Amino acid sequence: MTYPTHLIPTTVVGSYPQPDWLIDRSALEKHGVPRVHAHEIWRIPPDRLREAQDDATILAIGEMERIGIDIVSDGEMRRESYSNYFSLALDGVDAARPGAVVGANGRSTTVARIVGRIRRKGPVEIDDAAFLVRHATRATKITLPGPFTMSQQVQNEFYKDEAELAMDYADAVNAELRELKATGVDVVQLDEPWVRAAPDKAAHYGVAAINRALAGIDGPTIVHICLGYGHLVHDKPSGYAFLPQLAGSLASQISLEAAQPRLDLGVLRELSEKTILLGVLDLGSAEVETAQEVAARLRRGLEHIAAERLVAAPDCGMKYLPRERASAKLRALVAGAAIVRRELVG
Repeated sequence: MTYPTHLIPTTVVGSYPQPDWLIDRSALEKHGVPRVHAHEIWRIPPDRLREAQDDATILAIGEMERIGIDIVSDGEMRRESYSNYFSLALDGVDAARPGAVVGANGRSTTVARIVGRIRRKGPVEIDDAAFLVRHATRATKITLPGPFTMSQQVQNEFYKDEAELAMDYADAVNAELRELKATGVDVVQLDEPWVRAAPDKAAHYGVAAINRALAGIDGPTIVHICLGYGHLVHDKPSGYAFLPQLAGSLASQISLEAAQPRLDLGVLRELSEKTILLGVLDLGSAEVETAQEVAARLRRGLEHIAAERLVAAPDCGMKYLPRERASAKLRALVAGAAIVRRELVG
């Protein structure tokens, strides 16, 4: 299906809660956001796992569509995290003998080691995107970790120049994106949370890596940034250390969380040429927003950007929510967007 043309379309960032019969949530909690393999989170034996993930994906697509989401993802049902599914499938990566990096929170995290040149071995998410397109009746979206973020989530033991590492990641992402678009998927997204966590490095080569990854990719392209999953990070700043710089990216759309951090939306004026996926669901709160609360957050966005460039979305990290809460919040998203749409067009 083609990209929606009505005002204030709705979407998800990427993930949706994986069923409890598919993953062990306590094991996932223990890992936080896995950078290396976390095989133990899966409840299904390896020889049956792919079929179970297919079933979970069909359920997620169907639930999003019944709720009324206009642009659906596959819910990332096959992923242990947003990034390791793709990043660990590349040449030059050693996850069997991991290293560690210290994150923005000051904590050490187990990560893969870079021991050779980063290269794409072959398709990683192509079958997943084709499966999504085959089973969805609405517009579709698939996500990849961005090249800058991947370059910050590893222990580099090969590259003398970290920017070169990011550029090789960008080449791998670009090759994957070209094949993803060939499946018929409508929207592709790069998840780049680390541009705000390492803004000095991002200023040096972050946008260049993003642009190399997106070069020649047709259709809606998104860069997503965030301040940390609401379930895991509760004390968030009210602004991004790296956001206006994305005006210089090739991405046609910028996705950002705004609800939980109570973002000062004046910054959106600096992205005047971009469509904005505005996070209007606070995933750090157990409370389910009302449609009126969602509408009010969207109206605040409209004070700074044109309605034609506003997409309604949640903040990120929906996979960590109980399924009932996630679906209820998405229903509020759809209803709130409909309120504002009616106000705009009658």
